[in-house]
Amino acid sequence: QVQLVESGGGLVQAGGSLRLSCAASRHTFRRYTMGWFRQAPGKERDVVAVINWNDGSTYNADSVKGRFTISRDNTKNTVYLQMNSLKPEDTAVYYCNFRVSGYDYWGQGTQVTVSS
Repeated sequence: QVQLVESGGGLVQAGGSLRLSCAASRHTFRRYTMGWFRQAPGKERDVVAVINWNDGSTYNADSVKGRFTISRDNTKNTVYLQMNSLKPEDTAVYYCNFRVSGYDYWGQGTQVTVSS
């Protein structure tokens, strides 16, 4: 199985930037995706961005297009989320996701708070 360790969350003013990191433990899976989800208080968990580890293709939610960029480092088995032009609406707990064959592994979550 896979363990995911997240870092990089924090408090930032609107318009600022943060970079989240998620390191996956060593594994033998060949076809999988990694991504980021977020959950605000009282809200459902929603996808933010996903990257296909095989070819690097990405998906971004409409709410973050043009502001967030997901990327990967194959050597470090790490996925990143560069968040620019942050808005108060981005405030949430951000969870790293690893999906393989329909099964989800989750990181511990990291708090991102954007102040006005």
